[in-house]
Amino acid sequence: MKTIAFTVINDLNFDQRMVRICTSLQKAGYNCVLVGRKLPNSQPLIERTYRQKRLNCLFHTGKIFYIEYNLRLLFYLLWLKMDAICSIDVDTVLPGLIISKIRGKKHIFDAHEIFTHVPEVVSRPQVQKVWEWVQKKAFQKTGMAYTVGPALANYFKEQYGRKVEVVRNMPLTAKKMPYTPDADRFILYQGALNKGRGLEALIEAMCEIPCKLVIAGGGDIEVELHNLVDSLNLKDKVKFLGFVLPDELPKLTTRAYIGINVSENAGLSYYLSLNNKFFDYIQAGLPSLINDFPEYVILNDEYKVGVITESVVSNIVQNANLILQDENLHTRLNENCLRTAQELNWEKEELHLVAIYKEYFEQK
Repeated sequence: MKTIAFTVINDLNFDQRMVRICTSLQKAGYNCVLVGRKLPNSQPLIERTYRQKRLNCLFHTGKIFYIEYNLRLLFYLLWLKMDAICSIDVDTVLPGLIISKIRGKKHIFDAHEIFTHVPEVVSRPQVQKVWEWVQKKAFQKTGMAYTVGPALANYFKEQYGRKVEVVRNMPLTAKKMPYTPDADRFILYQGALNKGRGLEALIEAMCEIPCKLVIAGGGDIEVELHNLVDSLNLKDKVKFLGFVLPDELPKLTTRAYIGINVSENAGLSYYLSLNNKFFDYIQAGLPSLINDFPEYVILNDEYKVGVITESVVSNIVQNANLILQDENLHTRLNENCLRTAQELNWEKEELHLVAIYKEYFEQK
């Protein structure tokens, strides 16, 4: 049995994508070890079918944190019994590349996003140059690479001249809850509270949308968003839930009336994205407002599961109110979601994941 170490930089309990990937590969006959970090507010690890390891850090933000975490990860991987390392994104790839070379182990790169083009990096040119160098090395030195969408795969292929597989970030259907929206209708945003997610425009739009907004998630701009809600006197209309465990999230999603997946065009990483929210809403049967970015437009043209919306206040107000007021439209979108959920799900996507790992390990 081949042992694969997967390395992330976040809290393992909330990483739905890695839970699915490790569970599927463990089921397929691999021995998976998921390595992340322990945060000050981390809860006890949820028991999984695969091994989990949290690394303790003294620092949790800034350059010192990245240096500390990567050093701790380096030394952990140095002694771990394994056959391969899969580095998730650029911020954990250097230890993986170094250890794979030192110990002669296979290396896999999971490029979940264009790390060098997320808003937090683009706004700091010197920092961006460092991460660009790391990202280039990752694609040059890794044995296999994959990402979450065709547009991202094409971008990486054009930039680095190598094949990049696609494994889309879809939810399971096995534990799907029936779609039963609350009588007291609400709009749902689930995900990170970071720059470029369109949250400021969404909150401002709630001044003109006659229902509540529920925000499930946490992140860098959470305090600023609370302050914005206070300044607009929207405390009674906007509710922050904080992080919601992946196993609990479907119960919330199936109770919403509209889902929100509208980011700003804040760089290539967002513009070429294909995130899990889009598929989560479909699985829940939840009609949504959807980014006017290439991947989403293509899929919505085919499946018609929501309304394409720009990340500006007036557009969000117009289209949210359209779905709220037109019950026939809402019913039609809900039915399309439920039908599409039978096609776009992790049970089907994991077959490709297992196939590319099998092919890679069979290579000499």
